[in-house]
Amino acid sequence: MVNEKMRGLGAHRSVIRELFEYGKKRKAEIGAENVFDFSLGNPSVPAPDGVNKALSRLLEERDAVSLHGYTSAQGDAGVRRAIADYIAKTQGVEMNADLIYLTVGAAASLTISLSAVLNEGDEVILLAPFFPEYRVFAERTGAKVVPVLCDPKSFQPDLAAVEAAITERTRAIIVNSPNNPTGAVMTPESARGLADLLAKKEKEYGNAIWLIADEPYRELVYGDATVPYLPALYDNTLVCYSFSKSLSLPGERIGYIAVSPKAEEASAVYAAICGAGRALGFVCAPALFQYMIPEVLGMTADISVYDTNRRLLYNALTEYGYEAVYPDGAFYLFVKALEPDANAFCERAKGEELLLVPSDSFGCPGYVRISYCVTTEQIERSLPAFKRLAESYQKA
Repeated sequence: MVNEKMRGLGAHRSVIRELFEYGKKRKAEIGAENVFDFSLGNPSVPAPDGVNKALSRLLEERDAVSLHGYTSAQGDAGVRRAIADYIAKTQGVEMNADLIYLTVGAAASLTISLSAVLNEGDEVILLAPFFPEYRVFAERTGAKVVPVLCDPKSFQPDLAAVEAAITERTRAIIVNSPNNPTGAVMTPESARGLADLLAKKEKEYGNAIWLIADEPYRELVYGDATVPYLPALYDNTLVCYSFSKSLSLPGERIGYIAVSPKAEEASAVYAAICGAGRALGFVCAPALFQYMIPEVLGMTADISVYDTNRRLLYNALTEYGYEAVYPDGAFYLFVKALEPDANAFCERAKGEELLLVPSDSFGCPGYVRISYCVTTEQIERSLPAFKRLAESYQKA
């Protein structure tokens, strides 16, 4: 009667969404101020003023028909040109507007890109821990997911393990830096090592291996951390970008795919991206937010709030006895559960009204993800609950 695979995905939400829905129900029962919801990467910092100013100006100055009408399926040409120019200016690499495709956020970018380069039976490597929906996006194409654990001390790619996982059927690897859920930023040394490894394996097997860079957190870095721009290091790269996190616009769903002009048969790959967008119904991303993009390139929300939250949460939790790698980017803290079963630990945390995401679906059991893109006040109020939770294990 229906596609059973799709029914299963619809009937059982991701663990993150399930926890978010539980949190909404719990807040209605006991009050939002009494629930410490760290489930969703939903920015609490408002969008920069430039976003509202750009949108207001567009609404006031553009005629409604052109402003709200269809753009080209791949996105407005002027917007794509602005993005290409911005990338070339800020990253020092060649970028072609005719190889950029505007999308409904990073999820659409990834789904389109994977559909464009994968065939039934191909393999795609996921560096664990990884965002759980990567598996859904990849397996929908008929490809096989191959998880490869990162170094648990730093969450940098384990290049020896990646090399061992690459086979003649490997067609793609997804890299997410800064990373969800660890907050790790790939170092220049790791990025160069991965690029060199993939180039070597391409030559060995005689086929392209696509490096898909998922970059919604690119601007969310702290201290001296920098995010290597992978098209500068490896030719067969697709960049999947979203403005959701940098501009605090997750609900507006606007992003893009950029195909490196140096990629093998770049025009053919772009045609496949356009075809995948067409087949999936991801054409003509929201026009109003397309036209906003040229005016907000380079802007970010006030990420100093996340930096404050990062320091506060990490310092307190490690003082209480929790273990975590200090994050250099994004707004997640990846904490080792206080018992082997992360799901059981998260259930116990609910007794303190702490909503934490267990890590099993991230491909790395035994941890929890804490999303600290909440108000600093919420974190401050939650610390006694985290302390009581730790003490409950110390007394056992």
